[in-house]
Amino acid sequence: MRVYLLVMLTAAAVTFLMTPVVRRLAQVTRALTPVRARDVHTVPIPRLGGVAMLAGLAVAMLVASRVPFLGSVFYDTSTAWAILGGATMVCLLGVADDIWDLDWMTKLVGQVLAAGLMAWQGVQLITFPVFGLTIGSSRLSLFATILVVVVAINAVNFVDGLDGLAAGMIAIGGGAFFVYTYLLTREAQPGNYANVATAVIAALVGVCLGFLPHNFNPAKIFMGDSGSMLLGLVVAAAAIVVTGQIDPATVSTGQVLPAYVPILLPVAVLLMPLLDMTLAVLRRVRAGQSPFKPDRMHLHHRLLGLGHSHRRAVLIMYLWTTVFAFSAVALAVFSPAQVAVGAAVAIVVAAVITYNQLPGLRHRGEETADAAPDGVAFAPADAAPDGVAATPSPPRTSRPTTPHEEPSR
Repeated sequence: MRVYLLVMLTAAAVTFLMTPVVRRLAQVTRALTPVRARDVHTVPIPRLGGVAMLAGLAVAMLVASRVPFLGSVFYDTSTAWAILGGATMVCLLGVADDIWDLDWMTKLVGQVLAAGLMAWQGVQLITFPVFGLTIGSSRLSLFATILVVVVAINAVNFVDGLDGLAAGMIAIGGGAFFVYTYLLTREAQPGNYANVATAVIAALVGVCLGFLPHNFNPAKIFMGDSGSMLLGLVVAAAAIVVTGQIDPATVSTGQVLPAYVPILLPVAVLLMPLLDMTLAVLRRVRAGQSPFKPDRMHLHHRLLGLGHSHRRAVLIMYLWTTVFAFSAVALAVFSPAQVAVGAAVAIVVAAVITYNQLPGLRHRGEETADAAPDGVAFAPADAAPDGVAATPSPPRTSRPTTPHEEPSR
């Protein structure tokens, strides 16, 4: 455990120290989020935060590779370096988008290439550890891997709409993932807890924790596409490594829910981003619009519309992520009945807080709604790629007091 904590702290420290440097670089290269009619921030905000995240991830993995305890998992296979290579590719793609505003098709092609590179180097979805299901075709395995990675990348990209939202949600979900992979490795290999996925997730959690002090409201820098795509790819890659390393024959068919944990957990970690992305695509397609057309109906917009402040909306999204992710982890430790009771209580509490049903929250929410300027009841941001035309928000009648929100891609 101490070795993994070292990896996590290294990633956090490097990311924290590199972020001000990257912020200055973004200012010099004019990689700034402009102030547009639909935005509520009043000054251009530097992006490129993903560059600092990549630095933290790379240094943490290099440190891990030098530790005798973890050295074997880095040199016996190419998995760790394949993940770092894919992360580097999507980060560079995001940097190009943050500076030059790439169209959505170019970004999609880049995401597919990054996922394909990882798959070619061995990070492939080979098995589903439930009922002995194995992907028999190498082509199908490649397709499934690319699909999972691209969906995860875009899910995180879609939800990255408020200060600190994506970084915090991935830190929480990654923490749950870390606990599960650590427990799984201890059970499968009692004498050796070394595992690529656990090391990578530890580094990812550290990266998010190191970036959050600069990105939490009011943000000094945005992670940009370079950061959101990196987070999505690494989470997906770690999930694939965990799922693909489990022999379906070793899974007990007598315990159905625990057997599904390797699949349920990655979904639970990304449930809020996946839900937001799915609702957005269905909503836009149903309206006869492009799936990438921006709107102000994302989950975080709805929370702002309920009267929550910027920070409280982010914290509520953190709460839901915690409920779903750790409920999935609990299935590996407790009985399904116990988990169901605990999860039900947590969901009720989260729902009460979400809908402002606590007297103190309701009173403050009403004050927030009353104080909000015209046109910003929903903090306007979109989840569409850069280069896609955005629908302007209503003209402001006064200087906004609502904290800014990172414009989505």
